Amino acid sequence: MKPVTTQRVFSGRYELTHLVARGGMAEVYRARDRLLDRPVALKVLFPELSVDRAFVERFRREAQAAANLSHPNIVPVFDWGEDDGTYYIVMEYIDGQPMSQALKAGGPMPAGRVAQIGARVADALAYAHRHGVVHRDVKPGNVLLTSDEQVKVTDFGIARAVNTEESLTQTGAVMGTATYFSPEQAEGMGVDARSDIYSLGVVLFEMIAGRPPFLGDSPVAVASKHVREQPPLLRDLNPTVPPALEAIVAKAMAKSADLRYQSAADLRVDLQRFADGRPVSAADPATTAMLAAAAAAGTTAALDTARTGVLAATPATQAVPVGDGQRPGRNESHVWRWVLLLLGLLVVLGLVIYFVLQSLGYIGTSKFTMPTLRGHTVTSAEKTLRSDGLVVTLITHRISTTVHKTDVITTDPKPGTKAHKGEHVELIVSKGGVPRVLLPTLKGEQWSRAYAKLYNLGLKPHENLRASTQQSGTVLGQTPAGGQRVKKGSVVTLTVSTRNSVVVPTVIGQTTAAAGSKLGATGLAAGNVSPACSDQYGNGIVTGQTPKAGQHVAPGAKVNLTVSTGPCNVVVPNVVGDTETQAISTLSAKGLKAVPSTTGTCAPGTDGKVVSETPRGGSTVRTGSTVGIAVCKSTVPTPTTPTTPKTTKTTTPLPAHTKAGAASPAPPPKRRG
Repeated sequence: MKPVTTQRVFSGRYELTHLVARGGMAEVYRARDRLLDRPVALKVLFPELSVDRAFVERFRREAQAAANLSHPNIVPVFDWGEDDGTYYIVMEYIDGQPMSQALKAGGPMPAGRVAQIGARVADALAYAHRHGVVHRDVKPGNVLLTSDEQVKVTDFGIARAVNTEESLTQTGAVMGTATYFSPEQAEGMGVDARSDIYSLGVVLFEMIAGRPPFLGDSPVAVASKHVREQPPLLRDLNPTVPPALEAIVAKAMAKSADLRYQSAADLRVDLQRFADGRPVSAADPATTAMLAAAAAAGTTAALDTARTGVLAATPATQAVPVGDGQRPGRNESHVWRWVLLLLGLLVVLGLVIYFVLQSLGYIGTSKFTMPTLRGHTVTSAEKTLRSDGLVVTLITHRISTTVHKTDVITTDPKPGTKAHKGEHVELIVSKGGVPRVLLPTLKGEQWSRAYAKLYNLGLKPHENLRASTQQSGTVLGQTPAGGQRVKKGSVVTLTVSTRNSVVVPTVIGQTTAAAGSKLGATGLAAGNVSPACSDQYGNGIVTGQTPKAGQHVAPGAKVNLTVSTGPCNVVVPNVVGDTETQAISTLSAKGLKAVPSTTGTCAPGTDGKVVSETPRGGSTVRTGSTVGIAVCKSTVPTPTTPTTPKTTKTTTPLPAHTKAGAASPAPPPKRRG
């Protein structure tokens, strides 16, 4: 068992604690019943099975039928229901292991243990069949073995709810089931109790041999072998198997349903006889030889007849005398070998033909129609059946409102069907009408006390939780109402207070608007909204809630939400070459914060644009990170074309000896002396 990592409570009551197993259509959990504080087993069906409304209706009907079965070798069903579109069944928690695990760990089982376990499984099937429930999925995984030698059969009726014909094509999902299909199941034909008998025969085969009779690469291939091929001889796989036990398994696995045990009760009786060391009805002295001959001949009908014939003991090996002690010649010895072999084959062929004719009712037995014994006393019915050469091996009592107490209701085989002399018959005897009890008025009682009252009266309490202002666990109402007489075994639904509370629904994965709408419809309100990044949910989607889904809170309570602001990690966009305004806008759209700075070192044409960024474009950072951008801000003015200003000319008089535009002459040299 693996502890569950995420807490989940179904219908506010069943808290998952450990994952026990995973099958083709469901997961099995160990859970705690919060109301009764006890461990239970919760079988949670896969959500895809809930899409088909026809399946849901079949599931409801079959779960109710299974809940009505009460037998020491059947795992009881306590409850069933639906939670947020997922359907589940609540069963007694059995502290043991499936037989499939025991076989995998320990291999073949001793013959005595095989018979004891098989008899208890057959007893459980016989009880279910009498109550109109055919299991349809008998396999080692559905047989639980406890440390104190208890045997419990589970999953009654569930296979009927699932469309098995479609499931056959789902590789892996039903491989285990196909391994134990009856031929009629494999062909998609209608099944009855005898189909369960075949499947139990396959289980017994695997318990003895350590492997199932038919193996294949796919469920379809295995199912086809159930229809067309004979299983290998058990003695070839396990030479220590007693012939009588092999004969029981062979009869249970007959291809034709008419050649099998006609009731699980008959199979149980034969297995119990073997366990007690008494002769079994499936035994026959010639079975060993006939099985070998029929297998060699490949004759299906002959092999079925041989496997289901009457075998009292294994024939002893006999020595053939040679003569007066003289050694025969080589040729004479060779001839005698062929003569003896031919005689042996003729004997075997004669036995096969004899038992084929006997099974068809032509010789050795009388085939007649079962009489109608409804309303007869048990003594009268036994006398009639004995006069027809039948044997009453089991008397079962059943409630009846139409047949007087202690009188016969019917028989198994049923009236009108064909029977043979020496066949075992089960009498179904009336134990009178269903007793009625006065239903008490339980409004105002505590659930635990009300439950005990109903249970002690032989009634079945069913809880329906409802939020109210009453104390938690208070019975608010009941159906049927108190004061009337109801049949024992009736279901009484009690509406029970959940301490003025409502169950918080899950709103994770929804938009804030949808979450608020769902909470409002439940009687709750949206509280604080906290933004947070999320790599799983997109922007604006609820990623968390407090309180968590499944918790009980007061009506009108607020549920705080955490809403995604987008991914937690983002790729930095390349903004080099953008203007400062463009860069800030681009980074902001990605959830990043731009931090601009200026630089005076600019290339031509980059003034006012981003020339670098840190971190660089293309790198991955957390949402909300800052990105530094360097923007070119040149301090050198751009050169422009100069204009010549207009000036006013001023005329300055020059010396007479100086002409405009001419250089002044050097002064004359001074004279000496």
